[in-house]
Amino acid sequence: MAVKSITRFGIQRKIVANMTTESWQNIPHVSYLFEPDVTEFVAEFKKFSTENKSPNGNKVTFNAVLLKAIAEAIEVDPVINAHMHYEKGLVRGKVTVFDNIDISVPWTLPSGEMMTITMKDMGNKTLMEIADYQADINRRLEKTNLTEALYSVSFRDTVDKLKKGHILKAIKRLYGANTNKRHKIQLLKGAEKKAYEAIPETERITYKDLKQGTITVSNIGADSRGLSGECAMLMVIPPQICAIGIGALQRKPVVIADENGNEQVEIRTILPINICFDHRALDFGEVRPFLTKLNEFFNNPEEILNHNA
Repeated sequence: MAVKSITRFGIQRKIVANMTTESWQNIPHVSYLFEPDVTEFVAEFKKFSTENKSPNGNKVTFNAVLLKAIAEAIEVDPVINAHMHYEKGLVRGKVTVFDNIDISVPWTLPSGEMMTITMKDMGNKTLMEIADYQADINRRLEKTNLTEALYSVSFRDTVDKLKKGHILKAIKRLYGANTNKRHKIQLLKGAEKKAYEAIPETERITYKDLKQGTITVSNIGADSRGLSGECAMLMVIPPQICAIGIGALQRKPVVIADENGNEQVEIRTILPINICFDHRALDFGEVRPFLTKLNEFFNNPEEILNHNA
């Protein structure tokens, strides 16, 4: 069999592989596909976006509006904004619910690579502040070296594992990252490294931006526009207990009832949202209030667009 090419895992692929393997091996996932009708919501957003910008002149994106809606819905259902520690052998665990809503958001870089950035304290940010936050992240990404930034996260995580007594796991990580030229992580050296480290932390993405958040929201729709279909499963990354995947807007036939109860089929705009959760920590009933609140926002867009700018 002829081999066309061989690509060794870079640090980004290594981190993704490690996290998703741990997730798949340890977490009993429950996946629910929520399909709200957002026809009026999208129409109101389009009007809002043409008439409004942040005080810093940044455009309010549809993604910013969704993040705001999700953060407010989490405040109504805070149990999903949590980390879990579970001891399998002893069959005991604990769930820590956080006050701050720190949303881990996979971010597509200009190179096409992916970096998960944590947008902090989203429950206390206005819609305009979220728009500025997104613009600031994009600005800092231009001066960020992906490998250096991700290595800092991996190194700190390895040190934490050593402190917690996971010595064998930490040693394997260090061995895998620093031995065998074909698999070794290629970091900056000498003058290039000094020049990069001389860039102020306010001008680039650092470990503080990449430290894991309390919940993950992945805008899969940004990369799947023009395609039909929905995300049916999203990995929950431990110790988080919930992950949300936003799909691309879809035009679908929907049964609509008028004020007299007469039904007819209309073509409407649907936003597929996949919510996955760790069944060890949550049951569907504990996730339902979050979805119900989101649906309220989609049915009443002014609650997000007019009162939270």
